[in-house]
Amino acid sequence: MADPVRIDAKGLHYTPLNQKIRAAIAAGVKEIVIDNVLGQRFIGDGIRGEGVTLTVNGVPGGDLAMFMSGPTIIVHGNADHAPGNTMDMGNVIIHGGAGDAVAHSMRGGKVYVRDNIGYRGGIHMKQYLEKRPILVVGGAARAFLGEYMAGGLLIVLGLTGVPPVAERGCGSGIHGGEIFVRGVVDKKDLGVGAQQMPATQEEKTRIQPIIEDFSRTFGIDPAPLLASEYSRISPASARPFANMYTWE
Repeated sequence: MADPVRIDAKGLHYTPLNQKIRAAIAAGVKEIVIDNVLGQRFIGDGIRGEGVTLTVNGVPGGDLAMFMSGPTIIVHGNADHAPGNTMDMGNVIIHGGAGDAVAHSMRGGKVYVRDNIGYRGGIHMKQYLEKRPILVVGGAARAFLGEYMAGGLLIVLGLTGVPPVAERGCGSGIHGGEIFVRGVVDKKDLGVGAQQMPATQEEKTRIQPIIEDFSRTFGIDPAPLLASEYSRISPASARPFANMYTWE
């Protein structure tokens, strides 16, 4: 196997950095390591090609992997807002936390965040037929998790010592997809149009392979997670805000 191509991002504006990444992929490079990343935005945006891996050492800026289709991006550090924005296919693995709007409008692939995320995680995630996006958060999520969610799967595990979801608006406007939370979300924190039920054994079995994969990715013992009880948050209606409008 060829050695990875290394790119030093120290002091490099995001435009030439992304040009270097695209040029390497166009040349057939399958493994790229980017060192000294500090806030550069749009890393990996629109790149394509299964079997391509980008390793980011540092803290990438907003919209990491936006519109990406196929590659894997591994971040050794935290990430800024909206990693996986409108991602079509591939994997984003963050060995740290992430900001707001993680997986915004994501339509395929997987985003794994080891620690906590900010506000509006999974907002407007969507699904078409068998293309189902997956977001797994190892820690906790802030308010309006899964807002306007139209499809896909979101799992929050609460591994960082704080409740996985303890702020308002969880599932607000959800009209497709499902959210699994380890434990129970307080009723006052459920959003408009969201309903919560204890996860059945069949549902827990269905998400088990994803929890196992997440645990394997970050070196976590999956046994306590698989033995835990989960709540499933899903749409109460396909039109959660229908009664807010009047028709003449």
